[in-house]
This record gives sequence, C-alpha cells and structure tokens, in this order.
Amino acid sequence: MNFTEIKNWIIGVIFGVSLVLTAVLPMQAAQLLKGSVTDSFPAVPADFKPEIRLVIFTDSHNKNDHVADAVDTAYELFDNDETYAGVDGFFGLGDFSSIGGEGDYVNYINALREHVREETVLINIHGNHEFKDDNYKEYFVKNFGQEPDTVTEINGFSCIAFSGERSATEWTFTPSSLQWLNNSITEAEKKSGGKPIFVFQHPHVWGTVYGSTYWGDPQLNLIFNSHPGIVDFSGHSHYPMNDPRSIFQGSYTTVGCGAMATFETDNNYLPGHHPDGYDPAAQMCIVEAESDGSVRIRGYDLLSDTYFCDYYIEDANNPDTFAYTYKNMKAHDAAPVFKADTKATAYKNDGGEWVISFDEAQPADGYIVHNYKVTIKDESGKTVVSEKFVDDYFVFDDDSTADFRIGNSLESGKTYSLTVVAESAYHKKSDTLTLSFTAQ
Repeated sequence: MNFTEIKNWIIGVIFGVSLVLTAVLPMQAAQLLKGSVTDSFPAVPADFKPEIRLVIFTDSHNKNDHVADAVDTAYELFDNDETYAGVDGFFGLGDFSSIGGEGDYVNYINALREHVREETVLINIHGNHEFKDDNYKEYFVKNFGQEPDTVTEINGFSCIAFSGERSATEWTFTPSSLQWLNNSITEAEKKSGGKPIFVFQHPHVWGTVYGSTYWGDPQLNLIFNSHPGIVDFSGHSHYPMNDPRSIFQGSYTTVGCGAMATFETDNNYLPGHHPDGYDPAAQMCIVEAESDGSVRIRGYDLLSDTYFCDYYIEDANNPDTFAYTYKNMKAHDAAPVFKADTKATAYKNDGGEWVISFDEAQPADGYIVHNYKVTIKDESGKTVVSEKFVDDYFVFDDDSTADFRIGNSLESGKTYSLTVVAESAYHKKSDTLTLSFTAQ
C-alpha cells in the first residue's frame, strides 16, 4: 500500500473502533451498576451433583509441560470423585504458540495427545499469537483435525469455541465471524432447556473482567449483552485468575482464566507490568454444571497444587440472582489490615539491589492485597523511594512477607522511615503503617 492507502486504512480503523466504543460504553456503564448487595455469597449446596465437568487453560506459549501437567492433574483430581467422576472436556483458549509457526502446533498437540484420553473431548481455539503466521487456518485444521470455530455438545450442554478470523489487527473479529458467533448462541438457546451455554474465546469481553479494558474486544459486547444465560471464558491478558475481578456478572457471566506461561498485571492503571514472581505461571479453571442452570467455577494453581477460588452460580440464566456483580464484589471487599507487630527490614540481594521486606497486610476473606504504596525517607526527611508495587498475590507459598526491589536507593548502616499503604483489588486502602529500619 502507498502512503495515502495506509493513511485511509488507519482512519477507517480508528473510525470503526470509535463507532463500536460509542455503542459499548453506555452498555458497560450500566453493567457495572447491575445487581444488589447481598448478605453473603452463595455456597455450593450439599446436593450439587455435576452433570458436566470441563477444564480450561490458556496462554501456555510453548510451555507444553504445564499443559501436560494440567491434564494429568485434572484426571488425578477427578478420576475417583465420589459426586461426579472424570473430566468431560479440555478447552485450550489460544496462544499456545509465540510466533504461530507450524512447529508450535505440532509440539502442543503432541503434548496433549500423549496425556488426554481418547474418550475426553479436546477443543482448541486460536489466540492472537497464532495469527502471526499467515497459514494459521491451514495449520489449525491440519494438526487439530477440527475447524477453529466449533459447537460441541457435551452431555447436552452446548460448548461454543470461537476463534474468529484475523483482520485489521491480530485478533479483531470480522463481521462474518461475529455473525457466526451470534447465530451459534441463538441456536444453542433454542435447545438449552435451562442449561447454561458455555462460550470460549481468546480475548476478554471489553470492560468486564480484570484486564479487559486493555486486553478485551468491544465487538464481543455487542453480541454477549443480548444473550443472558451464557457463561463465557477467556484469556489473552495473562492477568491472574485469583484476582476477584476475574469473574464478572452483568446480564451474563464471564470469567478470565489466568495463564499457563507468565502473569501480567497493571500498575497505576497501566498494563504490561511484570512484578516479581510473575514467571512461571500455571493456573487452570474447572467448571461444573447442572441442568437447572447452576454452575460451579474453581481456579487451581498447578505449581502449588492449590485451589484458590470457588464460585457458585445458582442460576446462570437469571441475572436477578447474580452475586458476582461488580457492585456486590466491591461491597464485600474490605481494606487490608496490618498486624500490630508488623516489622520491616532492608537487605541487598545477590544482584546487589536493595530489597525492602515487611509483613504482608491481611486482605478480606476471599480477596487479595493487589499493591502497596511505599515511601522511604532518610534521617533528614528526604524521600528516597516513593513507588507503588504490585504484590505477588498470584504466588502460593509459605512466605508471609512482601518483598520489593528498590534499586540502589539506600546506604548500609543508615536508619530510614518507611510508610506503607496496602490496597485491595477494589481499591480499598489500609491505614498507613509507619516503621523504622536500619539498612543492613
């Protein structure tokens, strides 16, 4: 293309995005206001008996050992489950590759086929990294033996896996692919009989779950907002699933499924942040449902073999009963609290950087401390450090301290004052903690 053609293409893209956002913004603002504040969140009833169990993972980026671990662990967890034994399906939500080459397809599918049993449904979709290679469709069908967009019936539940097609950007969906998605959901609704409809795609629905304002697609809002009763699963952002904002209910339910390679977070509302401990990552999502519309969604960390969240939806078809709305989730969050005997230290790590370490603040039950605002002053009162650090809340271990690298800001033997404010996922802030320490 010449310069004029490129300029016109860019203008067209900007104009198209502007039109979509103009339509989406009012709808999403309304979604944030939906629902009421409940006394508590619904508990999984004693008589909940799944009729389907699915395991979802995303963004493995060639870490096929994590993919294999997810499959093996799922079978170990559920082969002898007394309520409902087995796994009915594995769903990979894309970005199994980094550059989209066919070798990545081969290595990924071989790892799956070596571990997924013949009787278990296996469905994959494209992510934006697969779209980096022009032959993405050919590689997909050749290696996976399926089309990128599929509707699969599992135990009477409709599972709609949506890759779309590459267009102006790596994962912007075309009108024809969006029409396929809308038609597929409509057809599934006609025969659902009250069962939830499961939808899977790579990017989040824009303005819903944590990370979706940066790594979401607003075109999906126009489809999903007209289909209450769907339960949607996505990846792309690498934002940790154990952040409570990774579930969102408005007129439907959507869930961000974390990542199987590395984590990303935002810091000061800016995306692309990689805090200490972000690599490696290995989170998977476990979904169970009954025909009456009830759904249980759990997050599982493969590195520590730990369940880290457990959500129960009483009726996925009835938005009036939704408990995981933004309003209700925020209402149940609370400001983190530091213990009375909290202490702070500073030391140099093996790389020669100073590390400030203090006892972690305690979040509300089921919530997290997302970040800390740290200010350090020297004996004269001069500020030597003033930064907001994202906590490693996505790392499950026995370490109860928050540790942050602060470069070469301190001098050995000098005494400093430290103030810390802990902030939750829903931006509720602790009281200011003031400590004194001597750099070691």
